[in-house]
Amino acid sequence: MAVERVLGAIGKTGIAALAQSRKWVDSLRPQDLATPRGGNTRFTPEPLQITADETESPDMWGFADTAFEAKPNGDVYLTGTRYELSNQRLPSLLPWVQGVMGVTIDPLDIRSWPTPTDFPAPVTNAALQETLTALLPPDQWSVDGPTRLRHGHGQTQEEMYAIKFAKLGRIPDLVVWPTEEAQVIALVQAAQKHGAVLIPFGGGTNVTDALRCPENETRTIISVDMRRMDKIRWIDPVNRMAYIEAGAIGRHIITSLARYGWTMGHEPDSVEFSTMGGWIATNASGMKKNRYGNIEDLVLDVHVITPQGKIERSSVGPRESVGIDPRQWLFGSEGTLGIITGAVVKLFPLPEAQNYGSILFPTFDQGVAFMYELAHAGNWPASVRLMDNLQFQFGQALKPASEGWHVQKSKIEKLFVTQIKGFDPTQMVACTLVFEGAKEDVAAQEAKVYAIAAKHNGMKAGAENGSRGYQLTYSIAYIRDFVMKHWVLAESFETSVPWSQVIPLCEGVKKRIWDEHAKRGLPGTPFITCRVTQIYETGVCVYFYFAFHYKGVQNPTAVYHELENIARDEILAQGGSLSHHHGVGKLRQEYLPKIMSDAGLAWRIEAKKALDPSDIFAARNQAAAPDSAAASATPAPAATKRARAAKKEGGAA
Repeated sequence: MAVERVLGAIGKTGIAALAQSRKWVDSLRPQDLATPRGGNTRFTPEPLQITADETESPDMWGFADTAFEAKPNGDVYLTGTRYELSNQRLPSLLPWVQGVMGVTIDPLDIRSWPTPTDFPAPVTNAALQETLTALLPPDQWSVDGPTRLRHGHGQTQEEMYAIKFAKLGRIPDLVVWPTEEAQVIALVQAAQKHGAVLIPFGGGTNVTDALRCPENETRTIISVDMRRMDKIRWIDPVNRMAYIEAGAIGRHIITSLARYGWTMGHEPDSVEFSTMGGWIATNASGMKKNRYGNIEDLVLDVHVITPQGKIERSSVGPRESVGIDPRQWLFGSEGTLGIITGAVVKLFPLPEAQNYGSILFPTFDQGVAFMYELAHAGNWPASVRLMDNLQFQFGQALKPASEGWHVQKSKIEKLFVTQIKGFDPTQMVACTLVFEGAKEDVAAQEAKVYAIAAKHNGMKAGAENGSRGYQLTYSIAYIRDFVMKHWVLAESFETSVPWSQVIPLCEGVKKRIWDEHAKRGLPGTPFITCRVTQIYETGVCVYFYFAFHYKGVQNPTAVYHELENIARDEILAQGGSLSHHHGVGKLRQEYLPKIMSDAGLAWRIEAKKALDPSDIFAARNQAAAPDSAAASATPAPAATKRARAAKKEGGAA
């Protein structure tokens, strides 16, 4: 049934309890509500009962029971039971990586890391501590070293490398877990009164250094972990809305709404761990945005606690024109303006049908041409993602070992594609598809998609490959920490770009990485690949994955960061955006003067000063905060000055 397919990609929790979801839908939409006549149409859903082990790893991506491991013979396994790939033998992965990167990866040559035994001493504030002790019970705050460390970083490779093999210079001094909005209000007031810094924390999945603490901050830094404010306060089935607290995790939102026959439709790659508040704060995008929209399309109202008080609406309409809208300032604010406590969002009925599909194209150019025509044909599939050849090969290397008749089946399929159809294995690419909606709509989408694909020499490759490609998104996120142990640094970065520049951008970034890698004499060859993940009428989102072998390289994260910045320079030179959905944080803030005028930059700084004059929310993301709270003139940070100078000289930031 549809609800099982919706949840299938992110685990089995709660599926058995959802078998009666269609009955729930019927009971919540009785005939007398078919023509609404006023009155309260909301109900409070039952809390989600979590029965599975949800322990997360403190120093790697994801769940603690899940990780890629290499056996002495070179076979690789994904531990745990959460994913389709779990406990499958992957004999091709390491040999393929070695061949692509031109290096030897010894399964037994593992760079292990010690568990940190010391942590930066917390900056204490006796008056603040006394206030917090009165405000929160003991189980809602902690000064424990490992807990503070985990709240002081996100998931960039630089941060993950640092907590394994080096150290972070500054981490939060205190972690708190509010359980209600009144406590958040009191926290903001306490920070104002006692001179403390608040950094909101959601799922900890940020990849722009937004959670890293400023090293020159002398005030007490409090990490405000919102994950205990995780309820769906109400569902309105008539008006198709819900109020969801900011700490609700994506996988829980999906499961909770599905019990009643609804979905929000927002599924970023990080949906297992990221939160409602984090989606808004980073202006996130999901894999099914074609059908449901990006986060700014889904959110109708935002509740946020600022130093000036609470921002909220008295009512929520489908659209309004009310002048300058504070709500819009919060999308992409990255914790610099306040603490998001909840949001009113749109709901959609669970799709009647959900079908997967896949298409092979002879070349990347033909795949992009297909996507361009599809983008202007209307009635898009929920998800359309095009992998380049290297990423297609990577997916093949992640296939479990074939046994029995599957061996012959694979040989026949390969023979048909390469010999009969004439596809070159070193050029061919793959497109994965997800169709959702009413049965007749899905059928129409499929007919249109495959007809357009045929015009560009595309070949249907089956629903199984489409489903596998979509669900691999969740398991391959664990690859980064696995290869780091085997002397490979890897990370992703993204952009959006107009249609006319898709091919030049992809080719330009790859060439720059190859050239710069060679200039530095780094080991082997770089791994650089891309995929087109979202389509728009005017362009696409392109996701890059970059890795290099770092054994023998001094300060490898600095080298990686330098190469990523060079790639970003090329992206901007080719007409790409600074970010499509990851945000800016501290990692990309030096580039803001290259994309904004001086007046635009000044407006951001002045808005920050007006909303947070004491610089309580001093994560210092986007170069939006002054270097010190006492800086009345708010000079541009040094990074911004350097970037502005580079802009005037026409050079790199």
